[in-house]
Amino acid sequence: MDAPAHIDRAAILAALDQVTDPKTGKGLTAAGLVRGLTIRGDRAAFMLEVPAPEIARYQGVRDAAEKAMAALPGVGKAQVVLTSEASGPAPGVTRVRRGAQVNPDPKGQMAPSPEAMRPAHVKKVIAVASGKGGVGKSTIAVNLAVAFARLGKAAGLLDADVYGPSAPTMLGVDGDPEFDKVLQKLIPLTAWGVKVMSIGFMVDEGAPMIWRGPMASSAARQMTHDVAWGSEDAPLDVLIVDLPPGTGDVQLTMVQKLKLDGVVIVSTPQEIALIDARRASAMFAKTTTPILGVVENMAYYTEPSSGEPLYIFGRGGARAEAGRLGVPFLGEIPLDQALREACDQGQPVCATAPDSAAARAFIEMAKALS
Repeated sequence: MDAPAHIDRAAILAALDQVTDPKTGKGLTAAGLVRGLTIRGDRAAFMLEVPAPEIARYQGVRDAAEKAMAALPGVGKAQVVLTSEASGPAPGVTRVRRGAQVNPDPKGQMAPSPEAMRPAHVKKVIAVASGKGGVGKSTIAVNLAVAFARLGKAAGLLDADVYGPSAPTMLGVDGDPEFDKVLQKLIPLTAWGVKVMSIGFMVDEGAPMIWRGPMASSAARQMTHDVAWGSEDAPLDVLIVDLPPGTGDVQLTMVQKLKLDGVVIVSTPQEIALIDARRASAMFAKTTTPILGVVENMAYYTEPSSGEPLYIFGRGGARAEAGRLGVPFLGEIPLDQALREACDQGQPVCATAPDSAAARAFIEMAKALS
């Protein structure tokens, strides 16, 4: 069997420069319209991002770009996703400058964007967030989505952590999302009864995502609204959004542009993690996003010989933080080797070990959020 031909990135950019941008008269590459070009195996794809009123005008351009890429050696599949660009900061948000406030509102709140909307045919959207990385936020998001599916809900998972996508590994699913030209939407993959979309499906594993904030935000918006999560006859009951850690540009874009029903804050028990959880909570308060509850991950370790819980990172920190915020405490997830291995192997415990302590905690969490 012959090895697949190598795809020449420079050749792709040159071919795309032969496709004319109707607005500037330049080639697409010269016009700066080739955004997020990714090459994976025999697949080449990029986002053609234009102003929303120009979408119809550029549909033929997209088709021409796909044809130009498909004609190159080694390209077995060419995909161009036509999407619209943001038109500057959301209402109530100003650019951050030294000595300036993030929001001029005297109450310190950011007004929700009038453009904020739920994805089509999705009943409820719940974000999972943390103030810092390394607290197991993605583990919570993935297993919570599977828990909803176990409860008979039509569930989806949006892996919005564009710089560190982990859903493909944790759910054991990989592939190229198809683009339905009739719906003008990407078709999500499915794993363990959950519809899944992640930037990890579109780039090589381990490839660095060297994207500035606006490009990352655009990718997150595209994966939210340009995906066929449900249909009129079969709507999605709940979409879980795994946000990137921290309180940066992508997070602000998502909470401003996406009509969230609320957010779950993830922390570990120790004070250093709780400090960052408070920052995340403050951001959501400023964006008037309801905090649905706090979950404590790595809460305890069960000593194998005695069965006694050992509180390695301290005890009750997240529970106390939930009390301070006046929101529900959604439960404790143990520090469990089996849970870690299940995530690494793409075998979520809610599906493969439903009687485990971790799985039971996720199921109760899903019930509380239903």
